[in-house]
Amino acid sequence: MTQRGVVLSGTGGKWRVHTEDEQIVWAVLRGRLKLAGRAEKLAVGDAVRLGAPGTGESGAAYTIEEILPRRSTLARRNPETGVGERIVASNVDQVLIVFAAARPEPNERVLDRFLAIAEGSELAARIVINKMDLVADSATRERFALYERLGYPIHFTSCKRGDGLDAVAPILSDRTSVLAGPSGVGKSSLMNALYPALDLRVAEISESVNKGRHTTVGAYIHPLPNGAYLVDTPGLREVGLWGLPVTALDTCFPEFREHLGNCRFGDCAHDAEPDCAIREATVSGAIDAGRYESYRRMRQELVETEKTY
Repeated sequence: MTQRGVVLSGTGGKWRVHTEDEQIVWAVLRGRLKLAGRAEKLAVGDAVRLGAPGTGESGAAYTIEEILPRRSTLARRNPETGVGERIVASNVDQVLIVFAAARPEPNERVLDRFLAIAEGSELAARIVINKMDLVADSATRERFALYERLGYPIHFTSCKRGDGLDAVAPILSDRTSVLAGPSGVGKSSLMNALYPALDLRVAEISESVNKGRHTTVGAYIHPLPNGAYLVDTPGLREVGLWGLPVTALDTCFPEFREHLGNCRFGDCAHDAEPDCAIREATVSGAIDAGRYESYRRMRQELVETEKTY
């Protein structure tokens, strides 16, 4: 008899799986899946089918008999080779991109990269601006108003004061959400504030470099009440692009879409070409100049990656 489960984490060829009867068990891949090359492709968030208890190998109580089809993936560029993708998590429904209002200082260009990755993965994205107790409320809301106008829901939170937590909790119900963002922005603190039973470690902010120390080693999925899951990811100091075709990058910027197809050239790179609708919209103020600069930087990175590899 088999049962379904969701992969929470993995190490040394063994995987922690949350079963449909609310147990967390250790499991290993069935040998035939390893021979088929599926071992390297198993990722946290994968839905799997487990064999009966006691049929496991290498000391694990269960064996993963089947990896079920994924409905979505969130990936980033492989940090070891610089090319190809590494799946951060699978079967994700939405991405919550967490930045701090201060300590560390938010960088909108890095935020643009996270949003582009979510768009490229066809995942809904929400923005959480944490640590609102450290800044002036109105100035911070105005700073990120552009993203709200672009259609991204924004939540302003303070784990210390409890601001905004009541609005975040409902959007996590009945779905799998991934928390992404730089180190030190308070992702673990936010999760602890919403779900105290998680009791995640929280690192201090390094005053000398104003960058967060890593507390999460790898992506890990936490089962939540009501069938929900929350994916905690390592702080990513540098968010690399993950093999998105250069020609598709402009579609990852929502404000570009109404202007696409209006350039003189069908293969316009929106850089130096004449009669470029994107550049004209930037000059007129219809497209934010900072966002346009983010596009240019990311496009150049993709071009250089294609040249290198």
